[in-house]
Amino acid sequence: MKIRLGYVALSKTLDNITTSHTLSYTNYLKLNNEKRESKLDDLIISNFNDLEKILTYNIKNNIHFYRMTSKFIPLATHKDVDFNYIDKYKKYYKKIGKLANMNNMRIDTHPDQYCVLNSTNSEIVKSSIIILEYHKNMLNSFGFNNPKIILHVGSSVLGKKNSIRRFINNFNMLDDSIKKMIVIENDDKIYNIVDVLKICNELNVPMVLDYHHFMCNNNGECLKNYIKDIFDTWNNSHTIPKVHFSSPKNNTKKDFRSHHDYINVDDFIKFIDEIKFLNRDFDIMIEAKMKDEALFRLVRELKYKTNYKFIDETTFEV
Repeated sequence: MKIRLGYVALSKTLDNITTSHTLSYTNYLKLNNEKRESKLDDLIISNFNDLEKILTYNIKNNIHFYRMTSKFIPLATHKDVDFNYIDKYKKYYKKIGKLANMNNMRIDTHPDQYCVLNSTNSEIVKSSIIILEYHKNMLNSFGFNNPKIILHVGSSVLGKKNSIRRFINNFNMLDDSIKKMIVIENDDKIYNIVDVLKICNELNVPMVLDYHHFMCNNNGECLKNYIKDIFDTWNNSHTIPKVHFSSPKNNTKKDFRSHHDYINVDDFIKFIDEIKFLNRDFDIMIEAKMKDEALFRLVRELKYKTNYKFIDETTFEV
């Protein structure tokens, strides 16, 4: 099976390059209308230019899998800020989308913690839908090949059973153009792989396995017994499955849920050994604080400790 590695948002190699140049709403209000527009314009164009630099870096280093920041367009989802973040920047979207697609780069996004589709607060649900629409609009404008939006189930207010039903009901009210982009991820506290797999099968959407979250939140399930069903949720998605992988900051109860700077290579090998019986291609998003440096350190360790056949800098066969 072939496995590709990716990383999230920022390259540690590229100093002072970020696609999250932002403006707080408080500072936005301090500006007059003309300066507000000019400031937002400068920040957005800076984010486009830096995204192009990051993707170019990825291409030159054969990194085929990348997650964009959710903060790419400042204030795009704020209820009191209304501006067109698509039409004015079409040439930038088109240029970057073409760059990614010509190099077969897989790109996805992950809304932040304020996107809670199953909240009991109707205003939060409305805000969450606006966040999802923003991600959809942005991804469609880039024209990326089959992009995905990663979503957690969310709240557990009034109990897990009621919360899952709220999620399903609210999901079913989404526009079809958003539904087709969403994949659902197990979390580290509430919704484990069994819960999320059931939801994904009911909604016919793909499931992202987060291995670290699985280690934090399980009822003694053997991953080997579930991995085929998890990967099978991707069968109608026109893309291969993806997994999130991170290592705990340390093994204390307090810090086990936090991400380490790097990846524990032995745990990574153990995971691959556990699921390699499937012999199925998939992508792994490395969620480590050292970003691409953690990815390449993992590659060096894998080359030393295993007989994996590396096809390029970030792709290997088992």
